[in-house]
Amino acid sequence: MIDVEPVGSRAKRKELRSVTFRREREGQWQELDALVERALKKGLGTLSEPELRRLPVLYRAALSSLSVARRTAMDRALVDYLEGLAARAFLAVYGSRKGTRGALRRVLFEEFPRRVRALAPEMALSVFVTALGAVVAAALMKLDVGWYDAFVDPALAGGRDPNADSELLRGALYGEGTEMNGGMLSVFASSLFVHNAGIGMLCFALGFAAGLPTLLLLFTNGLMLGAFLSLYAERGMLFELVGWLLPHGIPEIGAIVICGAAGLHMGRAMIAPGRLTVPQSITAAGRRASFVVLGSVVLFAVAGLVEGLFRQLVTDDLVRYAMAAFNGVWFFAWLLLGGRRRRERGR
Repeated sequence: MIDVEPVGSRAKRKELRSVTFRREREGQWQELDALVERALKKGLGTLSEPELRRLPVLYRAALSSLSVARRTAMDRALVDYLEGLAARAFLAVYGSRKGTRGALRRVLFEEFPRRVRALAPEMALSVFVTALGAVVAAALMKLDVGWYDAFVDPALAGGRDPNADSELLRGALYGEGTEMNGGMLSVFASSLFVHNAGIGMLCFALGFAAGLPTLLLLFTNGLMLGAFLSLYAERGMLFELVGWLLPHGIPEIGAIVICGAAGLHMGRAMIAPGRLTVPQSITAAGRRASFVVLGSVVLFAVAGLVEGLFRQLVTDDLVRYAMAAFNGVWFFAWLLLGGRRRRERGR
């Protein structure tokens, strides 16, 4: 006689098997679900090293559970849950998906400063050449103030030259803000941004010629800076000029130095291509350096706003120096600490 198992008994045994199966593995599924949720929302970078090693292990275990659930025809709700969990885990493990909201933050505050630090030799040379130009201009101005016209374009000087009286020089530091309305200040800030960004792009673009034009442009900018400093120092207004210059000068000169370093990196790739051909070396260096130049546009924008708005409206020396200190702190902290892991910062 054939023993036929009642339908209700078979369904009950299937349900019991499903409950047991879930109870044995549910802890792993919940752990995977939590890791996947964080990875998809905030990026894999938010997971610790043990969690990153654990993630693919839990993912494979979930796939195995899904395979068993399908093969043994367990309840449909469990299969649907495992399918959804496996699909999301696949995106986290193989898609390397990062949180959309944090993408810009990662580019600006992690990737950009890391790439700037990677250009440390070129950065050092860029700073040195700019500073050398300033020192040479100041030394030559001590010998003969006539050198001023050779270093400073009259269009940029705006009447601030050795022939101007001290009141005119001082008025250039404090008097222009009262003559501009809000609309004129906005236009002024925009024009400064375009002008400064153009200088930075030129520093980078000229790097392909072995970096020599970039060095010349950096040296020329240093000459102009040194001439201005020497002129105001001779009139006893160096403190006032530095307070006027630093708030916008820190991001502006910093951006020009960074763009100069990018151009010098291109030049080094041309002079010393290593195992690559010269075109291959320049192309690879261009990819690395262009990212740094694009990031510097943010610095030029900040400098344009400060120079076109803050500098024209604020005439108190102490407030200007406070703004300069603030800009100096975030600028150097950004470049020196941005993108470092906690252990690196600790060291």
